[in-house]
Amino acid sequence: MDCTNLLSALVLFAACNKPASSPPSASVALEPALQTEISNMDDSLSSAFNTHDAGALMSLFAPDLEFYHDKQGLQDYKTVDAAFRSLFAKSTDIRRQRVGALEVYPVRGYGAIEVGVHQFCHTEGGRQDCGVFKFVQLWRRERNGWKIARVVSYAH
Repeated sequence: MDCTNLLSALVLFAACNKPASSPPSASVALEPALQTEISNMDDSLSSAFNTHDAGALMSLFAPDLEFYHDKQGLQDYKTVDAAFRSLFAKSTDIRRQRVGALEVYPVRGYGAIEVGVHQFCHTEGGRQDCGVFKFVQLWRRERNGWKIARVVSYAH
């Protein structure tokens, strides 16, 4: 399966595989240990982002990263790295936080799918400016830990 088909399958899985009776903020805990691991990795992502530590942040991404952004298109590791560094230089107070619970689904023999919502806030024109966005991240389990291999960032 090529990356485009894999990405389509991930998005469809995340959108269509939610029980109708689940409230929107319910946490999917098919594997509680995996839920905790990915939640902790997401916390590490937020921590690196919020301290503007581009090196620590980029260490969470795989070198073959594909980052699909609904407004900016497909970006690779180098482009994402440059974008974060530029953002941190321009917006010294920008912060990320999760909104609601994460959904975590195992991907046998590979890793996990993380589906969530996050909020980014910064000061603009003397006032707080925040936006809430949706994301899907494909985490790959590697020998040296978890790496984000694919990101779909949308609803901007």
